[in-house]
Amino acid sequence: MKLHLTEKLFLVGGATSGLGKAIVEQLIAEGALVIAVARTRSKLTTLQQTSDRIEVVAGDLSSEAVLDEVLTKIGDRVLTGAVINSGGPPAMPVLETTLSDWDNAYKTVVRWKIGLTQALLPKMMEQEYGRLLYIESVATKQPVENLVLSNAMRLAVTGYVKTLAQEIGASGVTLNILGPGYHATQRMENLFAKNSELKGIPEEEIRRTFSEQTAVKKIGQPEDFASLALWLLSPHSSYITGQTITVDGGLVKGVMG
Repeated sequence: MKLHLTEKLFLVGGATSGLGKAIVEQLIAEGALVIAVARTRSKLTTLQQTSDRIEVVAGDLSSEAVLDEVLTKIGDRVLTGAVINSGGPPAMPVLETTLSDWDNAYKTVVRWKIGLTQALLPKMMEQEYGRLLYIESVATKQPVENLVLSNAMRLAVTGYVKTLAQEIGASGVTLNILGPGYHATQRMENLFAKNSELKGIPEEEIRRTFSEQTAVKKIGQPEDFASLALWLLSPHSSYITGQTITVDGGLVKGVMG
């Protein structure tokens, strides 16, 4: 299947590691152009050296200055789609959290995504085409142990995206969420370490326990996740909007997963 992404411009957050990096690599392989955003400039430089189709912006998308830099980088060009993605809040159980943790989690997971969406949306609606793809978590369908901040805030994003998709459904702009399950990323390594600390169990045993929770009995690879992301960023997905799709190897047990 041809995805028709050649020479199309995309914005990708969290572009230098894990799922975001895998999406960037597959977009480039399809001939797309990418504005890659991440916090660490050295990692962005390394990524940019892999292709002359990559432009970079270093910084945190929750910062208005970085958002302004991204919008300046896009300029008058047609932005075909955006992958709205970044790391999540720290792993912890409910009783370890403070109100300050909750305030920070709102800023980390929710607030900046609304700001970015509202900045990109008018131009996409004017051109009557756009793909907004939010990378959240399997927690949108099923809570993940010791990730209460993520579990709660991801649902806020889900409500926002679903509502907006209903309001602008006829505009030609689609909005969808991908909820990754357990993939081989640094985020998962951090979760393994936290669970190991809390339970006094070796990390390798924790990793094995997480794998056994899935139907396929293994941790996913970022490349597998990115292949679905690319389809949702393509013209083929025009009849899919307001959806939350988990990519989880059968982790979610509910029939609505």
